[in-house]
Amino acid sequence: MKSKYDYIILGAGASGLLLAYRMSQDIFFDDKSILIIDKEKHKGNDRTWCFWEKGLGEWDELLTKTWSNVYFGSDSFSKNISIRPYVYKMVRSEPFYNLLWTRINSNSNFTFVEGVVDHFQESNTGVEVIANNETYFGSKLFNSLPNSEVYVAHPKYPLIHQHFVGWFVKTKTEAFDDSMATFMDFTVPQNGNTRFMYVLAIDKQTALFEYTLFSKDLLAFSEYEDGIHSYLKQRNILDYEIIEKEQGNIPMTSFDFNSLNSQHILNVGTAGGWTKASTGYTFQNTSKKTKEVISFLKKNEDLSKFQKSTKFRFYDLIFLDVLANHNGEGATIFSSMFRKTNVKTIFKFLDEESTLLEDLKIILSVPPKRFIQAFVKRFIRKV
Repeated sequence: MKSKYDYIILGAGASGLLLAYRMSQDIFFDDKSILIIDKEKHKGNDRTWCFWEKGLGEWDELLTKTWSNVYFGSDSFSKNISIRPYVYKMVRSEPFYNLLWTRINSNSNFTFVEGVVDHFQESNTGVEVIANNETYFGSKLFNSLPNSEVYVAHPKYPLIHQHFVGWFVKTKTEAFDDSMATFMDFTVPQNGNTRFMYVLAIDKQTALFEYTLFSKDLLAFSEYEDGIHSYLKQRNILDYEIIEKEQGNIPMTSFDFNSLNSQHILNVGTAGGWTKASTGYTFQNTSKKTKEVISFLKKNEDLSKFQKSTKFRFYDLIFLDVLANHNGEGATIFSSMFRKTNVKTIFKFLDEESTLLEDLKIILSVPPKRFIQAFVKRFIRKV
């Protein structure tokens, strides 16, 4: 006998859990049965998320640290930049997950099943899910489990990765300026790629150092760690303890994720293309998108109509064309953008809230040759 639910959510990471949380906070869903399936319920501190925001925000009670200044560094341009009225905010995943689960668990209409999803398929009336040799039926399915096979080999869309290894470092003496977050430091050897150091000083003795690449190919784990070690050594940070490590790989692609959605299935989070293709930022966009999903569900039954393509997807597509085909020029591109454009305009553009005039400022701030070439090729291919 099949277990039947109004909604099934696959995956209890940030996007799946955040969607469930929003449902738990809205009386519209009080009489709806909601199933969450994941191979594990408690994921711990498996993620560190950062985002920029004006003023007070929804997740301020969970913040580990905030910064009102960011540093951008390269061989051609370096600057400590005030981002006010924006604030750069950091959230660790464990307190975030704990808060959401506390709210979700207070509602009796939610069920959690610990298991691995074998597959799911759509019918005329809903979606059937097989997990742990059990069958579950949902009227609507929200899938946050990425399937890279749908975009990895797609010839139309470039794919690069934002991949990194991070060390949380603790020093015995005060060694860090915790008033500033290092947004991008391209002074590390580029080796034909787009490579930078991302540094978040939590206090004067504790900081996260992430050796990060935007490139097609991943590195051996030791290469990332060698990069961090060299960066610390060059700054005379020698007496330290590594208190935690993290590793990540975020796909950067302008694949049309909307094409994967259907009447009864909506892909969410990274699986739904909610990661900003040109930067890898996901958290704030997921927070916004889950609110939009809740509003959408109250007035529309066809999930394929939820998401629409915008001008920003085209911008990301051109940018990824350039970065994929000329990967060693990333430092030059970002340096030109940060040198010529107000950081507040950059943030609005990356938040997909910019006007056409602001878009033009961004477009004119980057070296034109590669972008014109990419645009012409896309025009000839009709995108």
